[in-house]
Amino acid sequence: MEKIYVIKGDITKVEADAIVNAANSSLLGGGGVDGAIHRAGGKAILDACVAIRNRQGKCKTGEAVITTAGNLPATYVIHTVGPVWNGGTKGEPQLLTNAYTNSLKLAIENGVKTIAFPNISTGIYGYPKDLAAQVAVQAVKDFLSADTTIKQVTFVCFDDENYHLYNHLL
Repeated sequence: MEKIYVIKGDITKVEADAIVNAANSSLLGGGGVDGAIHRAGGKAILDACVAIRNRQGKCKTGEAVITTAGNLPATYVIHTVGPVWNGGTKGEPQLLTNAYTNSLKLAIENGVKTIAFPNISTGIYGYPKDLAAQVAVQAVKDFLSADTTIKQVTFVCFDDENYHLYNHLL
């Protein structure tokens, strides 16, 4: 599918209508991708996340919310909460699929044509990288086969291992 790409790099430098943040349920920033996006994007992202929390509370696993991208080269940041890996028997594959699918649905609702994803749940949440890559690629392919609104999806891999896994799957 020519609409899906993989690059190795820093998602905070990617030019797209939206980049996806592998957020935690608090939406208040954290480590890894989440911390990097909040640091690079500046206070506007945190302020928007606080406003969302005040309105709806925390973001549940598999759900997504959208904010400004602040100082980032993107227009929006879509914050989604991936599952913590607990051996694969607690619905993790479905929750991870939901994180990708709900991010794409929110993107369409906001006129997004190009979107970049990090490797959700593969850092501190401990989701095995090979299994997470399979879920991510399948979720995106399934979504794009049913909806043609999104013109380009880029998986942005921070490390060589994820880059090679996604490159092989695509």
